[in-house]
Formats: sequence, C-alpha cells, structure tokens
Amino acid sequence: MNVFRQEENCLKFHYDAEELWIQPWGANSFRVRASKMAQMPGEDWVLETEPEKTVSEIKIEKDYATIKNGKIEARISHYGKLTFYNQKGEVLLDEYLRNRLDVFADYCSALEVEAREFKPIPGGDYHLSMRFVSNPEEKIYGMGQYQQPYLNLKGADLELAQRNSQASVPFAISSLGYGFLWNNPAVGRTIFGKNITTWEAYSTKALDYWITAEDTPAKIEEAYAKVAGTVPMMPDYAMGFWQCKLRYQTQEELLEVAREYKRRELPISVIVIDYFHWPLQGDWRFDPKYWPDPDAMIKELKDMGIELMVSIWPTVDYRSENFNEMKKKGYLIRTDRGFRMVMDFQGNTVHFDATNPEARKYVWQKAKKNYYDKGIKVFWLDEAEPEYSIYDFDNYRYHMGPNVQIGNIYPAMYAKTFFDGMKEQGQENIINLLRCAWAGSQKYGALVWSGDIHSSFGSLRNQLAAGLNMGIAGIPWWTTDIGGFHGGDPKDPAFQELLIRWFEYGTFCPVMRLHGYREPLKEPMGTEGGAACVSGADNEVWSFGDEAYEICKTYLQLRENMKPYITQLMEEAHEKGTPVMRPLFYDFSEDAKAWEIEDEYMFGPDYLVAPILYADMRKREVYLPSGSKWKNYWTEEIFDGGRVIEVDAPLAQLPVFTRCD
Repeated sequence: MNVFRQEENCLKFHYDAEELWIQPWGANSFRVRASKMAQMPGEDWVLETEPEKTVSEIKIEKDYATIKNGKIEARISHYGKLTFYNQKGEVLLDEYLRNRLDVFADYCSALEVEAREFKPIPGGDYHLSMRFVSNPEEKIYGMGQYQQPYLNLKGADLELAQRNSQASVPFAISSLGYGFLWNNPAVGRTIFGKNITTWEAYSTKALDYWITAEDTPAKIEEAYAKVAGTVPMMPDYAMGFWQCKLRYQTQEELLEVAREYKRRELPISVIVIDYFHWPLQGDWRFDPKYWPDPDAMIKELKDMGIELMVSIWPTVDYRSENFNEMKKKGYLIRTDRGFRMVMDFQGNTVHFDATNPEARKYVWQKAKKNYYDKGIKVFWLDEAEPEYSIYDFDNYRYHMGPNVQIGNIYPAMYAKTFFDGMKEQGQENIINLLRCAWAGSQKYGALVWSGDIHSSFGSLRNQLAAGLNMGIAGIPWWTTDIGGFHGGDPKDPAFQELLIRWFEYGTFCPVMRLHGYREPLKEPMGTEGGAACVSGADNEVWSFGDEAYEICKTYLQLRENMKPYITQLMEEAHEKGTPVMRPLFYDFSEDAKAWEIEDEYMFGPDYLVAPILYADMRKREVYLPSGSKWKNYWTEEIFDGGRVIEVDAPLAQLPVFTRCD
C-alpha cells in the first residue's frame, strides 16, 4: 500500500490514523497540516488571505516523495519523516524523531519519540507536540513581545499565550533563510532548544504551519505579509506625538492639558482619555457628570489640530445598562461551571464574546453612537488578556481553565469589532491600540503597546527586544509607555533621567506615546463611576523638571520634522509588511556582525539608533554596518561602516547615525 498520493497541487501522506498535507501557499512557501481526526479541520486562521497561485513539482517514489515550490522543497519518507530544503539543497528544517521503523536511518533509536505527537485529551482534542532538529548555530527572531532582553530567541522558552505586557505572535525568521508561522491559536509553548525545537498546542484538532524560503530577511517578511495581511495606511495625524496619562478625570482637566501644549507651541497629534470615563463598564459612553459636553470637547480639540482617542473595555458590569440585553442574546462569555465572572475591578464583570459576529456588531453600534459619530476615530482597546476566556469549539461555550482551543485569537477579534465597524463607515486608515495581538492582527489596524511595564532601565532594555521582535513577527505598529507604566515620581532625578532616555528612544518608535501611572497618586474624586478610581500624578513633558522639559522639546520637534519620512515608512509597512523599526540584519543581511547586534536598530533604512539603556551612561560603543558610510546626527562627523566606534552620549543626545551613501 502506497502511503503517498497527489491531489491536484497537494502532496498527501496517510499512515495509521494520521493524514498529512503539504501544499504550496504562496511563492516559495508551503502550508503543512496534519490531523488524526476523521477529516482535516477547515479553519485557515492567519492564512485566510488568498495566496499567490503557484504550481508545485511532485514526485512519488517507492521510499519517499518530494514536493517543490520555487526555492523550497519538502521531502517525506515512507515512514513520515519530513525535511525542508532550500534551492541550494541545504537543510532548512528537519523533523526530530527517534524510532526503529527504519533500522537503516540515522535517526534509528529505541527512544520512540515522535516528531508529530498527537496525545489524546478526554473530550476529543489533542495535546500536540511538533519537534524539529535544532541547529545550535541558528539565530531566531520574531515571535512577538516577551518581557526579556534577548533579541535572538535561540535557547528561549516561550509561552504561546496573551498576558498583560506579553503578546504571542508565532511567526519567526531564521538566520538559515526561512520563515515559520505556527498557524494555531491554541495556548501552548515553544522551546528553541540547543538540541530540539518544540512547538506545543495544549488543546487542538490539527497541526498547521507555514514555511517559506527566501534570500533575505526582508523578502521573508514580505512573503509572510502576502499571506497574513498588512496594516492599513496609518493616518497623518498619528505620525506625531501622543499625550496620555493614568487618567484624565474630567473634561476640563484634559482640555487644559491640550491648551497648555498649544500655548507652549509644542507639537502634539493625539490626546487620550483612559479608562472609566464611563459610568459603568459596558455602558460605552461618557459619564455626563465629569464629561458633560463631549461634542464641544471634541470640536475644541479638532480646532487645535488634536485627535482624541478613547479607551474601550470589553468588560460588562452586571449593573450596566446593556448587561441584561447582552446576556439574553448570548453576547457574553460563559463558564463551564460556577459563577459567570471574569474581573471584579470596580464591579463584577464579564467579557463580551468577541468571537461572536453579532456581539461584535452590538458593541460597535454602541461605540458608533457615543464615540464615532461624535468625531472620535481612534480607539484604545484595553483589558483584552484572553487568559481569562477559553473557548471550546465543540460546545460553543467558554471555560475558565488552563486548556484552550483558540485562546490567542481574542485580541484579533476584539480589534475586528472596531475595524469592521469603521470600514462600514468608509474609513480606510484605521487604528486600534491594543495590549495583546496574535498573528494577523495587523490587518485589523492593530497598534500594539507593550502593556503595564515597570519604570526602570531594565524594563527599557526589555522593550527594545520586544519592539524589534514584534516587527519581525509581522506587527509593524508598536509602541511603549514612555517612562514605563508602574512607578516613577516626576520630581525624582533618577526617574527624570529614565524618562529622558525613554523619550529619546520613543522618538524613534513607530508611534511616540507618553503614558504612565505616576507617583504620588491622586485620590479618588468620589465614590461612583470614574470618580471612584485613582489617578496618577502629572505626566506631561513639563512635569519632569526644566532640564527634562528642554530635552523633550528638542525631541518633539525632531519627531515633527521626521513626519514625511515616517509617512514613507508607514507606506512600506502597509504595502509590503516592512517593519518600521528593525534589527540591523534586516537591512544588512550580508554583514555577519549585524546579526549579532542586539542593542541597536534601524528606524527605516536611513536612521541607525543606539539607545542608552543604563543609568549614568554618557558614552557607548556603536557598531556601524559595512557597505555604507555613516554620519553622526549631532556632530555630522562621517565614519566608514564595518567598524565599532565609541560615541559620546550626553543626557540630551541619543546616539543616532544616518546613512550618507
């Protein structure tokens, strides 16, 4: 019996209970699926975009079969071992298995370890483990946002789950010349070990991944964007500076801050109203006691050239004006057992079911009436960490527990709520600020920020790696809370130094946003609605002392002057999926040293940025990639590339170099 068969453009393998498909999915790329279900599940997940049509070359021999699609070839043995090669015949990725089915194979072993292990779970799903042989010299980048300082993820153990400040986006680029997407939104784990690379899904019905082979990281990224989608074009107003704090408590407080920016003639693009501007969670409207005339507020801001962003939460309070109707219509998540409650902050609440299209339409209609129709076009979609909500495909209900079929997809569906609604209104340039995202979220206008992070230099180092790996993972819109979120006294000299260095770095991020929960806290104004919430200390650029203010003014103007350049970068992100900020190797892949640098990055093709990541640092070494000449932005001194230089970094000067060839 032959275990191989060809069906149209797809090579299929069947042995025992397992069915495996290898099919072209865009140029130089394959999609690989396997399952032990009665039939292959039909979800496309990230890969819903119609791929570029290609014709594969399939050969079926006695002991193996091959399928070739441009620069990539897959070979599968009659025992099911799968290996991928590039156009030079070099191994890109090789399954790791140890058994005695083929006593002549180099992997023959009594260990009995499967490459594709489907471990049954009572109830019908599988705990899936996918194992590949690890090349210890390989470097891995991407995978989203993790709170650790390592850009190269080789050796890392990564949870595939969303948390506050963690965004699992399982697309990675390898220094060996391939890109790999784990096309499975289940909660799980990835270990890029020295001996084995393992991908796990704790509860799933199928193995599903996509692999591409290309000559450069940029071409790999562009190939991924063709199948996963790209961001919309960022609107002009968003290219500049965003002002935010925890939290503006009243309409007059927010307007007075905006007026002060204008009085001081400081550039400002967006100002943000954070949480609990509403009476109760799930009301999705302004509290008239503290925000009495939103129409007049929005008009005054627009007259000043400032866009307003509002925070939207997916939680619905039992006391909300919408709770009973949403419960009746099945628009709220549900529990397998026990009391239906997800959070207890300022009331007992439960999330709306963003995987339900009708629930998404309902929430959008509320937001449209109370925000969008008033002129607010930018939404901050907060509190969407879906470790709270766990979906069961068989029973169409939510569970509270550790295993999840599609637990990582909630942030994307949350963003889709507002993306689809604004699309229906004819809006093209859509921005949704989120704390979590999954692969493909970019096409719903997802601007990811790195969550409620600590105010420290250690945290700043983490954000550098997080932002660069998010860009490689296909999420080019990314930002941080400048200064960090938790802690930070504006009058503390140590915090002022941190704020300055973070502000300098933030100038060269895709979005520049000042936010934070500053000390000392302001006491609640009352006992109901938003009045019951504390607010942080002042967090405007003039709040951190005279020296910090003068430096911030310099970088605000620098950002304003770069807006035409940033527009070009956003066009590339929209058209090709190009990261706005990226590691040196993205633009200099032929320079071996560029693959080793983890504390510098390119802001587009022209600016090399070397952040100051430690307190009291006033000098640092900078590597200038080969193949270009580089000009110091501040001194205009020109250097040849391919060398390390020492650069002065006084408090007011972030080391920045421009290409001058």
